[in-house]
Amino acid sequence: MATLAKRFGNLDIAEDAAAEAFAAASERWPVDGIPANPGAWLTTAATRKAIDVMRRESIRDARHREALLVYDADPEPLGVIDDDRLRLLFICCHPALAMEARVALTLRLVGGLSVPEIARAFLVQDTTMGARITRAKAKITAAGIPYRMPDADDLPRRVSGVLAVLFLVFNEGYLASGPDTAPVRAELTGEAIRLARLLHQLLPRDGEVTGVLALMLLIEARRAARVSGAGELVPLSDQDRTRWDAALIAEGHALVRERLASGEAPGRYQLLAAINAVHTDGDAPDWTQIVALYDHMVRLDPSPVVRLNRAIAVAECDGPDLGLALVDALEPELRGYHPYHAARAQLLHRLGRDAEARDAYDAAIRLAGNTAEVAYLTRRRDEYLGPPVE
Repeated sequence: MATLAKRFGNLDIAEDAAAEAFAAASERWPVDGIPANPGAWLTTAATRKAIDVMRRESIRDARHREALLVYDADPEPLGVIDDDRLRLLFICCHPALAMEARVALTLRLVGGLSVPEIARAFLVQDTTMGARITRAKAKITAAGIPYRMPDADDLPRRVSGVLAVLFLVFNEGYLASGPDTAPVRAELTGEAIRLARLLHQLLPRDGEVTGVLALMLLIEARRAARVSGAGELVPLSDQDRTRWDAALIAEGHALVRERLASGEAPGRYQLLAAINAVHTDGDAPDWTQIVALYDHMVRLDPSPVVRLNRAIAVAECDGPDLGLALVDALEPELRGYHPYHAARAQLLHRLGRDAEARDAYDAAIRLAGNTAEVAYLTRRRDEYLGPPVE
């Protein structure tokens, strides 16, 4: 997609041509065998299909000239971004689109996430997200949004959308939301970190860019301890810290300290990175410090998920009864979000309200898509409360 979009300057043509190339591969490769360079095969096939489309639409002279340029034009200048995929992220994250629309569109076209995966990230229905992506693409066409390389002045205006995309792709890799993939998808986390490093090189003084890189590194450092040999999610408190990547933790902590030393007010990603730095500092986290950081977070981002995470921290700091009261207040907004029910289940069990805890565990298990989470929640429910009565 990145290569085609850069070459043809048209998002729809790039998407359609890529889809046709993959369809052709699904027919030919089982018969002819997988080519030595599958990526090059797909790109070449997609390029030919895109040229065919442009020729079919070449009634207007401009279209005809555009198709001819594919063959004889000099390579376009790379501009300030010399990575195809990062460049495409910036192009898709055009400020003319609403933030949610540009993030959803970019996740679909560049991140490779499915509509259901994106819908789960936004806590909306699949049909709602599909319509949102369709409207975003239509607006690009109707508004004549230019498909061009962003210059240096464009980067700060588009970076917030790019950061949102990168972190959502990272999240989908670190704990996949669907049942049909591996619980952890290292190819997604690795690519998100690679692009975040490139972005940090481009904008080294941007606090939120530094924050998102630090956040990814501190979370990725714990990946080896995240899923047990039995395929269950291992919560942070139970993880074997000797399996954490010490180099990534050191790098993440250094970036957090760098931002603290700047004296600038931290943004959302910097606060999340600081929270993860506290979690990875020493043998046990300082919950008072974590609650204080979440207090700052809520002022910047009062979303229900942030308030849920703060409530969990309050429960660790001030007791499960106060934490549960804060969690219960979020029910209208988070009733379809499995971590809400999982948090309730744990707090209810701590308070001895086991019948309610069982119902909450059952709700979390029904809503959780990740196989490792389902296995963990099922085991916790059965250990604490006994297996369900048939």
